[in-house]
Amino acid sequence: MIRTYFVVGPTASGKTEYAIRLAEDIGGEIVSADSMQIYKYMDIGSAKPSADELAKVKHHLIGEIDPKQPFNVSDYQKLALEYIRRIASEGKVPVVCGGTGLYINSLVYKMDFSAPEGDDAFRQRIFREEDGDTERLHERLRRLDPDAAEAIHPNNVKRVLRAIERLEKGEGKLAEFAAATEPSDVIEPLMLGMDVERSVLYDRINRRVDLMLQNGLAEEVNSLMDMGFTSSDVAMKGIGYKEIIDAVNRGEAPESAAETIKLNTRHYARRQMIWLRRYPQIKWVSPEYDSEKIAF
Repeated sequence: MIRTYFVVGPTASGKTEYAIRLAEDIGGEIVSADSMQIYKYMDIGSAKPSADELAKVKHHLIGEIDPKQPFNVSDYQKLALEYIRRIASEGKVPVVCGGTGLYINSLVYKMDFSAPEGDDAFRQRIFREEDGDTERLHERLRRLDPDAAEAIHPNNVKRVLRAIERLEKGEGKLAEFAAATEPSDVIEPLMLGMDVERSVLYDRINRRVDLMLQNGLAEEVNSLMDMGFTSSDVAMKGIGYKEIIDAVNRGEAPESAAETIKLNTRHYARRQMIWLRRYPQIKWVSPEYDSEKIAF
């Protein structure tokens, strides 16, 4: 079993800085568990660690995947475990940092993704039945499984469709899927959760969005669009990217999307906290790093 630290929490809760301090303290390397930071070219909107932060500690699964490349939790599990095994074999300590629930689940629990990934024709029929309307698709999911609708953002059409398919084919609800797992036989998780008061977290989210726009988020989105990416690409459905594309398509200034981005990010942070509270083994700590708090 590989003892692996997990630094988890909602977006903007201070995970990156905490994980870096922890990795420096214990001789570790960081493996990202963020479903947006894994993509190339998407730096500002995904809040990737800065060049200075990346230089402090070796990071893995940051900017490694082309946004056009199909990528799912099974792919993540395979790559992350490869890195974790390599880090441990070199006498260092793996530190997983992120807030993507299914990515974390795939490492903490024994999850078998060898089953077929579903019926694409079935999902396409669902998509057509709802005229491709993301809100209608999400409402359809909500009627089938309120917990799944709470955990999956409406913009993540791929996951919404897969969840509807699972439910309409009788494969079980998301909560059942998440709960029907055994502890990993590879990873011994030492989980540290960022404990941030909601009002403080929401203020940090609002300030982060303002800073992203100041740092060139709109220009980053325009560059991606120039590369041929559109709102139909799964990676471009991430919060910050989709809202700006929608604003541009409406002929509005990218900055007009700021409040929508803040609202959607706050909702996402709430869903992340609901998910993370399901882990009984999490030790909740202040984002202000204290080496004495990491003892298990």
